[in-house]
This record gives sequence, C-alpha cells and structure tokens, in this order.
Amino acid sequence: MTDALAYPIGPHEPRHEYSAEEREAFIARLAAQPAALAAALSGLPPATLHHAYRPGGWTVQQVVHHMADSHMNMFIRIKLALSVVEPTILPYDQDAWAHQPDVEAVPPMVSVALLAALHERLVVLLRALTPYQFLRAIIHPENGRMSIEQVLGMYAWHGDHHIAHIMALRQREGF
Repeated sequence: MTDALAYPIGPHEPRHEYSAEEREAFIARLAAQPAALAAALSGLPPATLHHAYRPGGWTVQQVVHHMADSHMNMFIRIKLALSVVEPTILPYDQDAWAHQPDVEAVPPMVSVALLAALHERLVVLLRALTPYQFLRAIIHPENGRMSIEQVLGMYAWHGDHHIAHIMALRQREGF
C-alpha cells in the first residue's frame, strides 16, 4: 500500500499551539465537511459503497459511519474539556465500531445527516470559545494531553482525510 492511498492529503502533523486564524480555518473545514462528504457520495453506484477505499481498508460505507462515530466522540471530548478540568477520556476501538451491525444496515446518508447536525452545533460552540478555552484539554490514555485546539486541528484533518479517501476511490473507479 502506498502512502498516497493511506494518506491522500498527507499524514496529520500536530503542533503544540495554533493561531486564531488557524483555528478559524479548522472550524471552516469542519463546517464544510458534511456537504463535501455528501458530494463525495453523490452519484456513486450502490455497490461502490461496499468497495474498500484501499486494499485492507474499510468500505466506503464503513468510512462514512466511522466519520460520524469519530466526530461524535470529538464533540463529547470537547464538551468534557470545557466542563471538567483535564478529564481522562476513554479511547475506543475504531475497527470494532466499523464492524458493528448498524454500519452495514444503515444507509450512509443517515450518518451524513448526523454529521451535518453535529457539525452545525460544533461550529457554533467552537466559534463562541475564547482563546483561553481553546487551551483547555483532555487526557487521552494513548496520546497524552490534548488541548481543544489540538483536537480541533486533528479532526479538521480527519474529516478531510476520509473524504479524500472516497474521492480517490471515485477517481480510480471512474465515477
């Protein structure tokens, strides 16, 4: 597998802190992701939803549901960081979540709608934060201390990363 298949927009490169302009750009990216995901899925033949975006990777349907699952976790982690002093969050097995029965049974547009509603709330919340609040943090058992702005940067990348997976599959398969 090539890096281009695994990381079509490149790997996430976290930093310790970000400027106000960078935070706003991350928020704008999050705001745009539901529509970009819907566009990436538009016109795909139904069978394509069951194609892996790369060898050994998840199917398009799994990726879409994963984005909703993951971004729900992000929203909860940010809310925890704003309401509890440096809470230790629970990691989860993303692969196990991607293989749950709902992922196969529920149409992916349900998760696109969920992501749209979630991001609408998330964007309002993030745009209301003070610079100090972006420094509040969670403790991730595997990744250590992560400020809200670091979580924001990671998930702006995360959504774009998976949308790029679907777009690359579309291009390879001629859709």
